[in-house]
Amino acid sequence: MGRSAAAMSWSSGQRYLAEFLGTFTLLLSVSGAALLSLNVPVIDPISRVVLISFALGLGVIGAVYAFGDLSGAHFNPAVTIGFWLSGRLKARDVVPYIVAQLLGGILGLAVIAGVAYGSGTLWSSASSGGVALASQGFSGGGSPYTVGLGSVFLLEVVFTFLLVEVALFATRPENFSKNLAPLGIGLTLVMTNLVAIPIDGASINPARSFAPALLSYAFSPDHWALQQDWLFWVAPIVGALIAAGIERLLRPRAG
Repeated sequence: MGRSAAAMSWSSGQRYLAEFLGTFTLLLSVSGAALLSLNVPVIDPISRVVLISFALGLGVIGAVYAFGDLSGAHFNPAVTIGFWLSGRLKARDVVPYIVAQLLGGILGLAVIAGVAYGSGTLWSSASSGGVALASQGFSGGGSPYTVGLGSVFLLEVVFTFLLVEVALFATRPENFSKNLAPLGIGLTLVMTNLVAIPIDGASINPARSFAPALLSYAFSPDHWALQQDWLFWVAPIVGALIAAGIERLLRPRAG
């Protein structure tokens, strides 16, 4: 007889591997749509934004259903920090979770970059300074984006807040619809990317930004993405902090 889900437990290594695989899936999905759709004549800019947004959302839905019981399916350092601040993740797991997420994201992007490398034209477009392997950014410093630092910072704070808030509330034990949490999280990501991609490329996840910023540093002609990557750490963490605080305020009272 197999053990019930409630009686099962997983080792730390298994949970870290789940975070690695989930973030690998996330970057594989979003980077695959972003980079492999470059220079496709039948895909106009609006359709490309929709394609990227839904590829990310659907990839995350599948990964959350696959790994949610193992690790909580964060796949995002901001989500991990939000769960820690809300008291739902042990402090000793925070750094290993984030390391696993970063490594999984880098490998996911590396796979897509390897596919793109098979086409000289596609690789030239993907690795150009303007694309920088689908990096996020704000205006200035060589970035192709036209929206300023302050606006991008506000956007990343607010949309990461929304994502972390949905993740925290949808997975509460008392939530009667928690089995649908992957759909809520995935569709929230679709919404945030539909809005944010035209503005800054849509991070909402430090691992999502760090992977292309790091790899483009080696393969792009300029290094604006890595120089601007700090914002896509600070802003999401601020959003996660706000989300965790509000989740604590809105917890049910005993009695």
